[in-house]
Amino acid sequence: MTQLASSYDPKTFETALYDAWEKAGHFKPSGKGEPYTILLPPPNVTGTLHMGHAFQQTLMDALVRYHRMRGYDTLWQVGTDHAGIATEMVVSRNLALANTGETRDSLGRDGFIEKVWEWKAQSGDTIERQMRRLGTSSDWSRSTFTMDPQPSEAVVEAFVRWHEQGLIYRGQRLVNWDPVLKTAISDLEVESVEEDGFLWSISYPLADGSGTLTVATTRPETMLGDTAVMVHPEDERYAHLIGKMVKLPLTDREIPVIADDYVDREFGTGVVKVTPAHDFNDYQVGLRHNLPMINLFTPVAAINDNAPEKYRGLDRYEARKVILAELEDLGILVETKAHKLQVPRGDRTQQVIEPYLTDQWFVKMDVLAKRGLELVENGSIQFVPANWINTYRHWMENIQDWCISRQLWWGHRIPAWFDDAGNCYVGRDEAEARAKNTLAADLALHQDSDVLETWFSSQLWPFSTLGWPNEQAMDARGFERYLPSSVLITGFDIIFFWVARMIMATDSFTGKIPFKDVYITGLIRDAQGQKMSKSKGNVLDPLDIIDGISIEDLVAKRTTGLMKPKDAPKIEKATRREFPEGIIAHGADALRFTIAALATHGRDIKFDMNRAEGYKNFCNKLWNASRFTLMNTEGSSFTGVPQPRTDAERWILARLAAVSAEAQTHYANYRFDLLAQCLYEFAWNEFCDWFLELTKPALNGADADDANSTRHTLLYVLEALLRLLHPLTPFVTEQLWRQVAPRLGITDDTISLRPYPTAEEFAGDFARAEADVEWLKSMVNALRRVRSELNVPPSKLVPLLLQGGNDDDRARMTRFTSSLSFLLKLERIEWLANGSDTPPAAAAIVGDLTLLVPLEGLVDLGAERARLDKEIARVESEKEKSGTKLAKFTDKVPAAVVEQERVRLVEWTAQLDGLRSQRAKL
Repeated sequence: MTQLASSYDPKTFETALYDAWEKAGHFKPSGKGEPYTILLPPPNVTGTLHMGHAFQQTLMDALVRYHRMRGYDTLWQVGTDHAGIATEMVVSRNLALANTGETRDSLGRDGFIEKVWEWKAQSGDTIERQMRRLGTSSDWSRSTFTMDPQPSEAVVEAFVRWHEQGLIYRGQRLVNWDPVLKTAISDLEVESVEEDGFLWSISYPLADGSGTLTVATTRPETMLGDTAVMVHPEDERYAHLIGKMVKLPLTDREIPVIADDYVDREFGTGVVKVTPAHDFNDYQVGLRHNLPMINLFTPVAAINDNAPEKYRGLDRYEARKVILAELEDLGILVETKAHKLQVPRGDRTQQVIEPYLTDQWFVKMDVLAKRGLELVENGSIQFVPANWINTYRHWMENIQDWCISRQLWWGHRIPAWFDDAGNCYVGRDEAEARAKNTLAADLALHQDSDVLETWFSSQLWPFSTLGWPNEQAMDARGFERYLPSSVLITGFDIIFFWVARMIMATDSFTGKIPFKDVYITGLIRDAQGQKMSKSKGNVLDPLDIIDGISIEDLVAKRTTGLMKPKDAPKIEKATRREFPEGIIAHGADALRFTIAALATHGRDIKFDMNRAEGYKNFCNKLWNASRFTLMNTEGSSFTGVPQPRTDAERWILARLAAVSAEAQTHYANYRFDLLAQCLYEFAWNEFCDWFLELTKPALNGADADDANSTRHTLLYVLEALLRLLHPLTPFVTEQLWRQVAPRLGITDDTISLRPYPTAEEFAGDFARAEADVEWLKSMVNALRRVRSELNVPPSKLVPLLLQGGNDDDRARMTRFTSSLSFLLKLERIEWLANGSDTPPAAAAIVGDLTLLVPLEGLVDLGAERARLDKEIARVESEKEKSGTKLAKFTDKVPAAVVEQERVRLVEWTAQLDGLRSQRAKL
């Protein structure tokens, strides 16, 4: 006992245990058994562990630990993503803070990339260190960075192959453009924010002088790029104008009136301007009607040379002011009114994103998407929950070609070279590009300055991490053994951006599926159901929950670096109200168990700190139960399976078998919430409360054989319970197991490599014992409730009178007399003849048996009358509910359900009769 502390303090052992696991190599694949593989969605190398990471990684780790214990050859492939935009921003900010005068542009491409690698070496593994604190049991020796040589080779190979197949092409398209980063960005990096704006109505004169058309716009600066005005083809108001020309104000151009059913006749005047180079919907209209596409902006969103000279060089919003003033002077600004609009902002810079016409590289998606949908529709890949297939199907059926180029320096540079005439040559390197195209040795070439977007390399993750396309590396890393992986755990927000692309790419390049199951998790929200965000100041750091944080540090963390500093006082006030003393240290196990308990199959998951506090108490309960067991088995040593002598032992072994089977079912169905619930109920209620209590008569009794058998079963069940809990709570179970295992002759180094419990391990014919102990529990609960309601001190002995009952009740009373007397502090137990007079007594009903505790000398009779009245009212209500249910049942209700309710009605009726009889005697 000197080795197990008197109180549960996770800080004293969690980090040391993890270091020991990793040093011993317990997380590496064993090479034996059926393979079980999980891919970690690679977090940004710039990032830190947040609640979304903690949530998903806890579930992954539980599955990996569970399958490792079941003898699978487990590989959890981890790594980080180079995060092109985020990393460039971090390093650029660091350069500015250093105040040396160095900037991204002053360093040049090679110099800046060198600085990025320096930063990566110093700070790039922060999130992996934090993952260790959570207990992530991944093979860190195989950790992969998307810019490592092997995955970089895979990126080049994938690009070249798809280009050779005609799936990658270069063309001019409309993209999301960030004018601060000066690069195209993906839809996932654009946030649509509702903001206050204006709707301006402008009069466009018809070229023949016959009238005007009034159009409405929220972006008047783009009118300089209009190439048509548009009406609905069935709008009778404008049918006679279709095909005519209008004069575009502020320019010397004329543009046509066209008809397209995209127009909403009810919005505004029913006439809209068409600016194909600056609006995604207009772009599609432009393609349908073969309209010119005039790009108005420079890469920093200033007006370019395609506009009239007087506007050139103006910032987009300065140009807006000038244009509106001129329109008003001309008398053609018809109306200005307030208008709510959805504004696209870049998630990194918060700048308004421009639809921008530029030359980019694209992947043709139609054929790939058709195959990707087929693999899910035919069941090769399963979504859990199954309804997410509908989201997947919708995206795949409405897919657009994918813009894969980014105007950055940090990332995988596109393997394409241009000559001075603009001709493009693709190859794995420049030499191959020259050889494939038989180019003259003296022809000058320059490589494309763009890089591939991060999702391009991430889509290759299932097989680039396994050595593809290098055959030697594939053999070394187990390509054939570990692909496909077993399950992917990820959020619904990247089903298309990552999950779908991995499916398409893996099939295209390897002919395999990337994973068998896709478990889609919900989004972690705060206790009020709001999305966690820095701007709201409601973000929870999982490491703060694990290790604790003072209120001062928590306030500083939440209010530093806000996009809107004016929000700081409001956030500080809310934080101090929610956590007046800061956040206490809960330990990794309590956080992990909380996450598992919250992991329903719903879309949103509310994180309540009270749940974490409750599960810290759960870990503490387990700790104290282990101390009880160790103290009561001091000097004992056992081997093999117990041969139980007492009903309590048989009952707990039966319950252990049942919960082991239930746990396997929940793992198979990805129901971590039900898994946590069943393990909690078994550990807290059945083992820590009931079984420990039921062992005391044997441990303190005169029968040495019963006592010794009970000690064996105590240790045996506790060791199995620790194994059951280990995948969810690895630290506390390891720490306790190391004390318990030696007493059972177990010489293994770690619980993490012990077999996971199965029902067969504890098989036995214990049905009778289960029924008997459930009866005993009902008796104890009933009598304890009476003692509590009568406010009888725990140490005071009371008599127990019994009336009614059946032969089973009498047999069980004989067998459990000593246990009941010990557990309930009974003075004596006496059977009364049926129908005989009884003294005023507090009554409880267990089945057919009436339990009576004489009131003389114990309680105020008036108070007991009130107690019985209350209990009669409760039982009457339950009886009425049961009767109402039976009355409403139709023929469609299963017979078993009907019979169950009939039995309940009989039981409530018997209880009510007994209580009324007792009340009458008072």
